[in-house]
Amino acid sequence: MKKITCFIPYSSQEETLATVQELRKSDLVSKVYVLCSAEQNCRFEGAEVLKSEPMTNCKTINRIAALANTIYTLIYTRQSSLQLGQLALERFVQVADDTQSGMVYSNYLAVKGGQVENQPVIDYQEGSLRDDFNFGSLLFYRTELLKKAVESIPEDYAFAGLYALRLGVSQYSELFRIPEFLYTEKEQDLRKSGEKIFDYVDPKNRAVQIEMEKACTQHLKNIGGFLEPVFTPVPFDEQNFEIEASVIIPVKNRVRTIEDAIKSVLSQKANFRFNLIIADNFSTDGTTELIQKYAVLDDRLIHVIPDRSDLGIGGCWNLAANHPKCGKFAIQLDSDDLYFDETTVQQVVDAFYAQNCAMVVGTYQMVNFALEEIPPGIIDHKEWTPENGRNNALRINGLGAPRAFYTPVLRRIPVPNVNYGEDYALGLAISRQYQIGRIYNPIYLCRRWDENSDAALSVEVMNGHNLYKDRIRTIELKARKQKALPLG
Repeated sequence: MKKITCFIPYSSQEETLATVQELRKSDLVSKVYVLCSAEQNCRFEGAEVLKSEPMTNCKTINRIAALANTIYTLIYTRQSSLQLGQLALERFVQVADDTQSGMVYSNYLAVKGGQVENQPVIDYQEGSLRDDFNFGSLLFYRTELLKKAVESIPEDYAFAGLYALRLGVSQYSELFRIPEFLYTEKEQDLRKSGEKIFDYVDPKNRAVQIEMEKACTQHLKNIGGFLEPVFTPVPFDEQNFEIEASVIIPVKNRVRTIEDAIKSVLSQKANFRFNLIIADNFSTDGTTELIQKYAVLDDRLIHVIPDRSDLGIGGCWNLAANHPKCGKFAIQLDSDDLYFDETTVQQVVDAFYAQNCAMVVGTYQMVNFALEEIPPGIIDHKEWTPENGRNNALRINGLGAPRAFYTPVLRRIPVPNVNYGEDYALGLAISRQYQIGRIYNPIYLCRRWDENSDAALSVEVMNGHNLYKDRIRTIELKARKQKALPLG
């Protein structure tokens, strides 16, 4: 009957003891280990204390692998008490036995501000490579495969231990989700979705990101999805364009911000001709009238209204990019945002020629509605390096801003007609063949306010977004594995 070895982190005496006692209720549990730092004075009846590094450290993962001596290994990652549902461990064992999966995880319940809320999670797929994938905090591993995966994990990881572990296990077996709410935990991060999405690019987390990149890159090499830094040259003379650059703004009902965006484009200074194409997706709040006012005053503004009603942001991009007045380079500007100063368009075009790339990703500054800087400040996306950017792009959750494209390449790769993730899918597809250019000084103001499309999303909407981006990664990874095969 003893099938599970459990490892939990120490939080407080009360919280940790409650988790130990909860796990000890099951006859399936062989042993419970509590992971404590050297400075903590821990002692619990029914559990053995391990003085160890944090659970993300590979030294700790190695100790877990060495001590686990049952069929399954349970790792609980949250520093709050765990409450198991009815026969929850029995259900984990049953599903793990039936599916022979390398790891099993489930939906869970979260206590937020005294209220219990459903926290469904999403299915894992081949492209679920981002290091912030939410499995919940109860990870149920098949010990045999856990030990096998640990053998190839470098011992110098301080932060990427758990991430490298699940990537390693996924190389041998499926990571399987049970679509049932099998346990309850306390949620400690009560921020809105829009306040969390930039955590991974916060400069203070740079050391963590470097390790995560290393782990993901090694995983891609192991599964045949890694691409060497060899790129197709970009022939910038393959088509004739009257206009050198076009700024493209898809918009719907942004009357409070679209005027600022228009002004920031029309005030640009450049040594070439440029224009502004606004794809106005049937706005009803006065946005259309504002655009028309500026179009009358300046013939560089081209106001396009779709001839169909089923377009998302991606569809509006396709419409604008294929417009006969679109320039050689298409530069993104969201209707909420502004360019940093009057040199942005010039800098972007210069980067295309200097770096011979089919796409340019810039650096942006986070600001509030009044354009005052807010944390985390400057976002430079340093993970987009010439050497490894297109591999690391499969791990991160965004591409940076502004994004700009060589129009002939953009026209050959249809942008997915969706309202979320379309730019990410496009960037991944372009980077498979072409170099992505970078500008590391701020050229864009990313304005955060209550009406941002990602300001306060429900868990169901967030799950839908994450599932879609993981699917985009899966598609791209499958394509790259084919490309990586030896010719002949």
